[in-house]
Amino acid sequence: MSIGSGLLAAVLAAASVTTAGVVPAGDPSSVAPNGRAVGPATPSGRWVWPLDPRPAVVRRFDPPDQPWLPGHRGVDLAASVGQSVRAPAEGQVSWTGVVAGRSVVVVSHAGGLRSTFEPVVATVPVGTPIARGEGVGVVSATPGHCTPRTCLHWGVLRGETYLDPLSLVGRARVVLLPVP
Repeated sequence: MSIGSGLLAAVLAAASVTTAGVVPAGDPSSVAPNGRAVGPATPSGRWVWPLDPRPAVVRRFDPPDQPWLPGHRGVDLAASVGQSVRAPAEGQVSWTGVVAGRSVVVVSHAGGLRSTFEPVVATVPVGTPIARGEGVGVVSATPGHCTPRTCLHWGVLRGETYLDPLSLVGRARVVLLPVP
């Protein structure tokens, strides 16, 4: 685990908050209580892509065999500098700041899930309730591990366990196992 990954894990542990009082997304023309437009509606409980239009997946989720080993604890999505990043599910902005030189936004969701986005500069303050599809920040020009391309790194955690974000938008990798 790199210093940046360890620091991000500590930040994420501190960013766990409840999402009480969050208003769910309505129809595509709905507006959240804070006056910001809400993105396209989807069936209840379903997650949406954090970028619109739906981005190409540059690098998939590749969890390490052990928590302390290297791996890719999220997915990289093709993006452009200044592109709006939206909440994949309703929640609350629980942390924003800089980790290992990159701007990070964390959104806490129901069920103990947290989405992390980098490099993203927040456009809403910590504590803001966010509807599914609502903007939380913009992709920054900070070089990342996709250089020379620009990408959004999207991670999802339940507690301290990283999950494959693509499984939440219906795009998980299928692995066939032998039948005993």
